[in-house]
Amino acid sequence: MSSRITAIGRQFNRSSSGSYDRHARVQRSLADRLVQSLKGWVDDSYTEGLDLLEIGCGTGALTEILLKEWSSFVSITALDIAPEMIKVAEQRVLSSAVYDSGSYQSSSARLQFLEADVEVWAIDAPSASFDLIVSNACFQWLSNQVHTLGHLRRLLRPGGMLVFTTFGPHTFHELHKSFHEVYRASGLEPQRHGLSFQSTDQWKEWLTEVGFSSIQYEREVRKETYPTVRDFLFSVKGMGASSSEAVALPGISTRDLFAKMYQEYEAKFGIQEGVIASYDLLIFHASTEG
Repeated sequence: MSSRITAIGRQFNRSSSGSYDRHARVQRSLADRLVQSLKGWVDDSYTEGLDLLEIGCGTGALTEILLKEWSSFVSITALDIAPEMIKVAEQRVLSSAVYDSGSYQSSSARLQFLEADVEVWAIDAPSASFDLIVSNACFQWLSNQVHTLGHLRRLLRPGGMLVFTTFGPHTFHELHKSFHEVYRASGLEPQRHGLSFQSTDQWKEWLTEVGFSSIQYEREVRKETYPTVRDFLFSVKGMGASSSEAVALPGISTRDLFAKMYQEYEAKFGIQEGVIASYDLLIFHASTEG
């Protein structure tokens, strides 16, 4: 396992003890949106025997919705790289099953959680083994998108579909703009703090390259409000998404960099309720030929 993947898994393990669900309100709304977008397709195409792969199940929020929605005929394989996340997801599903008085207890026998890096696992997974592959707010972590999308295309049966949500390049625009201004004012080359996110055109190009068809997407820029910039960054860290591509530069200390960034952020993007942060939300549907 690469050092990058190990670091990502460690981040999400740390955030699995309750902080992730407390802060992941955008991810929860994306999960609901993903399932709503699928209802017509699933209901029209499947009344029994839907084999579903979920990539990056996290704490099981989407898993739980999928089970409740199609409990009578869905079989789910749920993958995540963080073992602590999987433990939380299992507990969530079991608690929900008890709460619902066994309404989908039988589905538990057709639900398996796997600790795995999808970019490695998919290489040897059996071809044409799933009707539907879903992923919520996970694909931004892929290191080799074309390679992985190609394997996911192979895992789908004819007429199958890949549906995923991820974040676009306008995500955290305010944060990146504030850092950029501080670096420039200090006479330094701006550094990227946080992940780089791909555009809709890039995702479409990759999906087309590996053989997907009928590629459709929706995009929404959503603005969230936080009391302070510090609260916003704490929320991002609580979701396990605090990776950064930035490197330390001579000429400004990390403490001074962040202090000046806070000032710039609040001056440019402050509102009466606090500060705003943009989330560039993408949802993709891509199918195989039936």
